[in-house]
Amino acid sequence: MSFPNLSALAVRERSVTLFFLLISLLAGLYAFASMGRAEDPDFTVRVMMVSAAWPGASPKEIQQSVVDPLEKRIQEVEDLYRIETTIRPGRADLKVEFEDDTAAEVMEQRFYQVRRRMQDAAPHLPEGVVGPLINEDFGDVYFSLVALSAPGLPMRELVREAEAIRDRLQRVAGVNKAQVLGEREERMHLDFDLARLQGLGVSSQAVFEAIEAHNRLLPAGSVDSEGPRLFLRVDHDLSEPEALAEVPIRIGERLVRLGDIAEVSRGYEDPPSYLVRAFGEEALLLGVVMEDGVNGLAFGERLDAFWAQERERLPLGMSLDVMTNQADAIAGAVNLFQVKFLVAVVVVMLVTMLAVGLRAGIVVGIAIPVTLALTFVAMLAMGINLDRITLGALIIALGLLVDDAIIAIEMMIVKMEEGWDRLAAASHAWKVTAAPMLFGTLVTVAGFVPIGFARSAVGEYAGNIFWVLGIALTLSWIVAVVFTPYLGVKLLPEQQATHGQHEAYQSRGYRRLRGVIRTCVRFRKSVVAVTLALLVAAVAGMAGPVEKQFFPSSDRPEVLVSVYHPQGTAIGATDATTRRLEALIHEAEGVESLSAYVGAGAPRFFISANPEQPNPAFAKLIAVTQGVESRERLIERLEARIAAGDFPEARVRVERLLYGPPVEWPVTIRVVGDDADRLRQIGHEVREVIAANEATRDPHLEWDERAPRLHLALDPHRLRLIGLTPDEVARQLQFQLDGITITELRDGIRLVPAVGRGAARDIEEVQSLEVVNRDGRRVPLTQLGELETVYEEPVIRRLDREPFLAVNADIQGAQPNDVTQAVWEALGEVREKLPAGYRLEIGGSVEQSDKAEASIQALQPLMVVLMLIFIMLQMRSFAGTFIVVATAPLGLIGAVAALLLFQQPFGFVATLGLIGLAGILMRNTLILTQQVADNARDGMAMFDAVVEAAVQRARPVILTALAAMLAFIPLTLDSFWGPLAYVLIGGVAVGTLITLLFVPALYALWYRIAPRA
Repeated sequence: MSFPNLSALAVRERSVTLFFLLISLLAGLYAFASMGRAEDPDFTVRVMMVSAAWPGASPKEIQQSVVDPLEKRIQEVEDLYRIETTIRPGRADLKVEFEDDTAAEVMEQRFYQVRRRMQDAAPHLPEGVVGPLINEDFGDVYFSLVALSAPGLPMRELVREAEAIRDRLQRVAGVNKAQVLGEREERMHLDFDLARLQGLGVSSQAVFEAIEAHNRLLPAGSVDSEGPRLFLRVDHDLSEPEALAEVPIRIGERLVRLGDIAEVSRGYEDPPSYLVRAFGEEALLLGVVMEDGVNGLAFGERLDAFWAQERERLPLGMSLDVMTNQADAIAGAVNLFQVKFLVAVVVVMLVTMLAVGLRAGIVVGIAIPVTLALTFVAMLAMGINLDRITLGALIIALGLLVDDAIIAIEMMIVKMEEGWDRLAAASHAWKVTAAPMLFGTLVTVAGFVPIGFARSAVGEYAGNIFWVLGIALTLSWIVAVVFTPYLGVKLLPEQQATHGQHEAYQSRGYRRLRGVIRTCVRFRKSVVAVTLALLVAAVAGMAGPVEKQFFPSSDRPEVLVSVYHPQGTAIGATDATTRRLEALIHEAEGVESLSAYVGAGAPRFFISANPEQPNPAFAKLIAVTQGVESRERLIERLEARIAAGDFPEARVRVERLLYGPPVEWPVTIRVVGDDADRLRQIGHEVREVIAANEATRDPHLEWDERAPRLHLALDPHRLRLIGLTPDEVARQLQFQLDGITITELRDGIRLVPAVGRGAARDIEEVQSLEVVNRDGRRVPLTQLGELETVYEEPVIRRLDREPFLAVNADIQGAQPNDVTQAVWEALGEVREKLPAGYRLEIGGSVEQSDKAEASIQALQPLMVVLMLIFIMLQMRSFAGTFIVVATAPLGLIGAVAALLLFQQPFGFVATLGLIGLAGILMRNTLILTQQVADNARDGMAMFDAVVEAAVQRARPVILTALAAMLAFIPLTLDSFWGPLAYVLIGGVAVGTLITLLFVPALYALWYRIAPRA
């Protein structure tokens, strides 16, 4: 290179080099200790929730009068991806998703645009609609969820204690948000004696007004004294049942106590909308969201200390139990990295020692921690944390960054064996290998450009792979050309036997290798043809028998149990099933914590676990086990009981956590169209096709049922004669059944609704209800019209304002992408027969993986251009560039063989391995072709130049291959990075043969080099 010889400079200024070596190690230790630690990368969830409630309205009425205008306004916002709407009786939830390429910096602005439009739309919604309510924190991931429980203690007391703990928790360093979750709203119930009320001749409305008058807080004036201003306060405290029961009610000329006509009692929302339990006991959750960039391990220690303090000050009978804790996962990941780091260092040193001697192995071994130390410094400066992605990238880098050090030290040894002075040998390594090593490194890094700059959720999640690998590999080159020559001068022993040029390659092993390479060059056409045939077979294997997946399953110890009752089921029935499941899990061994969530999903405790929206027919249980083995035993136990028919009333699904973007069901086909009955008909046809696939399990329609409801068909003529309006009838019925909120009582930091209600709570009593007309006369409900049972849609699902029905399925013994593709092909006949206006769409894992792949494919042209630029700058010829590029896809041969041999799936993570593999092969080819050019320049015949180049590069190529393969072996045990490790191990093994045998043959074929006589 024309650039100053850094190797010569390093060995000349040894004190300066040693100083920077020590500074690098110390700075690396400081950076490693100071870096933030998290389970997953900081990730922007581009989703917000918009909710609206309209008590008493049917899903159809909410759709027409509430959802439709809201959806239209939301569709005006920029960067909108889709709106997924769920409408249930009295409630609508709109999940607003934005495009993956929306910059994280502008998401706050997009949320504001939605919020402003919802505020503008609110005045135009029907009277009685509550909302729309905006939830911009849908993407918050709770670092820890801790349950506060006290069997037998009233929930209101638990809430007060939880709020006090929350206030103290918010002051812990590193806490972004601390929230109380799962609170069951308190009520003050006023159960009226309707017969006595009607006998006294007083209307319920008059009673309500009297209570409101006594609860209303009004100013009572003030008096200015010579000193302070004295405010006059009037006691309005009705927060205690006894005080409320003493409120006087005027009836004609006399007063009666409220307690004489109603029973006043504390209570809670009834029926409940959301229930949370820990270990089977009603509980509140304290959720902690960590600040970005905080060291998760240190934060976890601070939280542990805080919980220990709080347990000491808790009142007798209360307990704090940790339900989920990311600190455990972070500690496991960091410890795993440290173990694999040590394994990689030991493996590389042993391989190098066995090949080129003890001291050379020590030199290469030192290069690894120095490179990683500098990498940690760069990561700290760039604000990159240690998390699942960056730790994996560092482990990948461990297998790649030793290449440059081995190449440099091997070149020094060769020259010293030829009789060179050690200083001259160190300088010579720069002249011969610095340029091809640098451009080879840049080619490898360029392969990860699509991941680093992909504008998608996956790109944001996994983008730091590019930056960490790019930093590590670039720094490994600097270490190889600066510190490795210095260490070689200091540590390499004197070479006793000296040889002339190339005599070092005349041992028996080298002579045999030379013979094999000569044979390959001589029969170049056959070698190239066989290699191409193997590549075609590998492509066929990738397209065929190799299983496909998006992201792998997690190795976290949680077991997730989802309970799906028929749509429209009351929450009490859902709760009964949930309690039976809790009892079953509680009996199992190895369960550390168990929490249940009835009426909605669990808070987001894992980045890929989307919380399910409110639904009284749904429940979620989360069991944290002692490890993967305990997890699998519990799953087996639960699935056996489910298969035995222990829970016939519900669909009970047992699952593990998955890495990557949230996917509810692995296989989903959406049927889109207007008519619900036609959607059901097509949905059943789709379900039959899915069920015919042997790999699917439990194929079902997301909704299929109709829910019964009581319909009072009012007779307008009779209603007019009686002297009532439909509004008055509805209010009186609401009062007698669910109750009516009279006022809100001030009780500390909470406003407690005072709910007045009658006594009718079941279907038999509804038949005998009476209403009172304006004259005070009681009228049986049956005289107002006919009470009948009718059926309605319990849920309406819409996607971008179009109704849809999802047909979902789990899988077994296969991968989602393979099954979905087979199902889609089998649905060809169904798709052809679809009526106009109806269509099928693919959802589930394939939909998410297609989004990710599209964002990566968009940047692949840039990747190719960068690679070609780097290769051309080194090769300086089109022919040489072609030879280097031609080796890039050949790693597929070994990769496919390894995937098939070890039955590993090919997915996003394995794709990263293929990219890295292509870079490794092109890098080796760059250095080999440079060696050919150097040999030719030294006067060798071209045939000998090609053969000798392969012989000369054999030792570093085999050394780096062995080091990388052995370093990747511990990674095969990792659930996330395992497929990538197998791809790299198989690819590097075959890539070594390609570099030493195929490349010389291709070179000779391309340049038409005559065989040696």
